[in-house]
Amino acid sequence: MRDEIAGGEPRPLMGPGFGPGSGERPDMLCILLHGLGADGNDLIALAPLMAELLPTARFIAPNAPEPCDMAPMGYQWFSLQDPSQEAMETGVRLAARDANAFIDDMLAGLDLGPDRLLLMGFSQGAMTALHLGLRREVAPRAIVSFSGALVAPETLAHEIRCRPPVCVIHGQQDELIPVMSATVAEGVLAGAGVPVESHLLEGLGHGIDDAALIAAAAFLKRVLGA
Repeated sequence: MRDEIAGGEPRPLMGPGFGPGSGERPDMLCILLHGLGADGNDLIALAPLMAELLPTARFIAPNAPEPCDMAPMGYQWFSLQDPSQEAMETGVRLAARDANAFIDDMLAGLDLGPDRLLLMGFSQGAMTALHLGLRREVAPRAIVSFSGALVAPETLAHEIRCRPPVCVIHGQQDELIPVMSATVAEGVLAGAGVPVESHLLEGLGHGIDDAALIAAAAFLKRVLGA
């Protein structure tokens, strides 16, 4: 199945973009991957805030490739109707294939190298960002996971190809993806030699609040020298 997915034809993606806020030629691509039942407009709203820190970055938030099968609108990176590990792993691998092709096209169009990539994701988008970001030939500059999880964490040690700095941000009152997912992710990433930090935020459910944005900004400022 893994070989079939790797050799399949990527599904085309598209979505809203923003920036660079400075009006200059972009020197970094920031990909924002939304959660289940949303679309690119959900996370592109973060771009003007992040552009204050990254004024020469181009922000793009692609819509996931499938209509959401658990809501009347929005998109999904993969279905959650079957919550088994096998189905989740197959789904995230397909999503990573699609997103990787999109990312490579966007980098080429901006005349940027693969090291000029920054990945951020929320919920299912964070699962996708973590999966693909750690398996790219060239490490992204950083990965920020909001309310996400590692899918099939036991496969990472054998499949990891790069070790970008990772920031895991999760609400302690998350009602959809338990905060334990962040603790597990931190442990697995650290065990694989990935520089990782985590922020388990009191009072935050399944979402992104000001404290989460502050934590992400501080992380990016530190690892990017922004």
